[in-house]
Amino acid sequence: MERRKEESVGDVLLRYLRQMQLEAPLNEHRLLQAWPEVVGEAASRYTESLRIYNQKLYVQLRSPALRSQLLMQRTQLVRQLNERVGSQVITDICFN
Repeated sequence: MERRKEESVGDVLLRYLRQMQLEAPLNEHRLLQAWPEVVGEAASRYTESLRIYNQKLYVQLRSPALRSQLLMQRTQLVRQLNERVGSQVITDICFN
């Protein structure tokens, strides 16, 4: 009998997700779920909608003051969100 190469379940799942082109949508979902953790609960309460399109996160906020504050932290937020997911999902954030 021939021995087969052993693989972890995580490696097999990751390979399957890549083959089925599901890795990117899963990472995008994880990034959207990480938004309240990264910006904090207070800031996330003023968030009306989040969406990702062409590696940009579009955030609609109800507070102009919060929009100005987060705009100054945009680069840091991109880095923190991508680190939370463990992959380069977004390259920029646009606040509306």
